[in-house]
Amino acid sequence: MRYFAELAYKGTDFFGWQIQPEQISVQETIQSTFSTILRTPIEVVGCGRTDTGVHASQYYLHFDFDGEFPQHFLSRVNKFLPPSIAIFRIFPVAEEAHARFDAFHRAYEYRMHFQKDPFKKEISYFYPFPKRPDIDKMQAAAKLLLDYEDFFPFCKTHHDAQTYKCDLNRSEWVADADGLSLSYHIAANRFLRGMVRLIVGMCINVGTGKLELDTVRRAMDEQSRLERSTSAPPEGLYLRDIRYPFLNG
Repeated sequence: MRYFAELAYKGTDFFGWQIQPEQISVQETIQSTFSTILRTPIEVVGCGRTDTGVHASQYYLHFDFDGEFPQHFLSRVNKFLPPSIAIFRIFPVAEEAHARFDAFHRAYEYRMHFQKDPFKKEISYFYPFPKRPDIDKMQAAAKLLLDYEDFFPFCKTHHDAQTYKCDLNRSEWVADADGLSLSYHIAANRFLRGMVRLIVGMCINVGTGKLELDTVRRAMDEQSRLERSTSAPPEGLYLRDIRYPFLNG
């Protein structure tokens, strides 16, 4: 039988989701835990890849298992896993259901703050410079992206993407009421490798005057690399809101 698991993880201590040679990954940690408790080799397939230090406030994986789950399996799994990974639920799905290929909606949130806060270390990007970026310019840069379908300028080099097309339906910055933090929200059917952090870096560069909006527009029209390309730090990024046609809520 095939099962889905819904989970969340703090990515600080991991070299991303995907198994890496001689590195600790989220995927390997979960596989090892499931295999140990179920006493059989288990392979898990995730809904997407996250880079080193990137978090997921919602994530889905699938795995196949034909045996009977031991009593209190979910509790035992969470006790065995490190504090940075939490499994919320495990449930059966159709045999052909796929955590990655069946997801039709994914969203990311990027969090940044302007006042140094030790409790936000590793979970939000602290912007340490005295002059803050212009939020209106950042918003204009974010909204510009909704006019396009191809996103080559925001794809990492050495990628394996077969197409640069992404169907964006949200791209906006939201300021907290206290004015001490910002969050960027983006949603689409799919994302390119490193895409969101490159977009955040672009928005910050536009907001600080290091990059002109017309330059971004020209790069998008021509589908060419930006002359100034910056990838925002990983600690502010969260994968969230994964949707499937066969799941409600």
